[in-house]
Amino acid sequence: MKNNIGTNISMTLFGESHGAAVGVVLDGLPAGFAIDTDRIKSDMDKRKAKGRISTQRHEADAVQIVSGFFEGKTTGTPLTLVIQNTNTRSSDYTKTHGRLRPGHADYTAFEKYHGFQDYRGGGHFSGRLTAPIVAAGSICRQILEANGVQIGSHIEQLYTVHDDVFSNDIDVLKDQIHTVNQKDFATLDPQCETEMKALIEKVAAEGDSLGGIVETAVIGLPTGLGEPAFDSVESILSHLLFSVPAVKGVSFGLGFGFANVKGSTANDDFEYKDGKISTLTNHNAGINGGITNGMPIIIHTCVKPTPSIYKEQASVDYLTKENVKLQIQGRHDPCIIHRARIVIDSVVAFGLLDLWMSKYAQGDLV
Repeated sequence: MKNNIGTNISMTLFGESHGAAVGVVLDGLPAGFAIDTDRIKSDMDKRKAKGRISTQRHEADAVQIVSGFFEGKTTGTPLTLVIQNTNTRSSDYTKTHGRLRPGHADYTAFEKYHGFQDYRGGGHFSGRLTAPIVAAGSICRQILEANGVQIGSHIEQLYTVHDDVFSNDIDVLKDQIHTVNQKDFATLDPQCETEMKALIEKVAAEGDSLGGIVETAVIGLPTGLGEPAFDSVESILSHLLFSVPAVKGVSFGLGFGFANVKGSTANDDFEYKDGKISTLTNHNAGINGGITNGMPIIIHTCVKPTPSIYKEQASVDYLTKENVKLQIQGRHDPCIIHRARIVIDSVVAFGLLDLWMSKYAQGDLV
């Protein structure tokens, strides 16, 4: 399994859901950046399980920085973040070992690792590995924010319930990003939050689960980030977003909606005003030819329903090669989208910082 990504900065994940710890190594960060550890804690709190709409596995998620950090600042050497696993219950998985959970990576893990994988809680395939991603992403976001870049996400859709969408007005959008970044359950419409939470609780009582769509906005990026082909902004961010467990769809701007309009609508007309070139609309999500044009980047990410459901399902015992019925046990999320949105923010931040550093390496930034 390849667990490293990045060009100018790299991120390496390690650990398993029920192992001693999970963590991440960030290599290539600029030296001398003052990390706000309280901000890391705040971002980690947004990922934590809370109430009846989340798993009852509650972890402290205290982030320990064990290298690359001295006297409050980055040293420029590999920065290692470690998060201890303190609330595992592995017996829940021992009972069903070999029985392939539909929607999970159990079957593919057996095929790839020949039974040597740590199967407890999904092992290295678990959403538990998103905890160190959030810690790493928090640092990347801090660096971007110090350079005027803001990232925010909200739950645009949960099953049949739809939130408001991000505004096309940049001043309104700034306020919206600030609002959702203060919330644990990120919606723009407070009434929508109430409806979504009630729906999650209802479906959880039925032993089922839900998914939805997260809308992400990025403002403050300079023009000229990205490459025309394989390292386009869309390519880099999609690669990272599809690395987040349960993500099954990513689109930019109008996305698949481009199929429903003509070119006269799809194109974003330009204007020159107050010494700046911008577009009158933003259907292309701030990206032309794989490169940022200075307009907000708008991303839609589809998160599938949590595969761990409490309904009886048809399965196969991989060890005995018998058809079996599976009734899972353990502690599972009826919906992960409200926890996933900070993970989405985090991988987007990492990807954009990596792209920004490419532009810096070319001598375009001072």
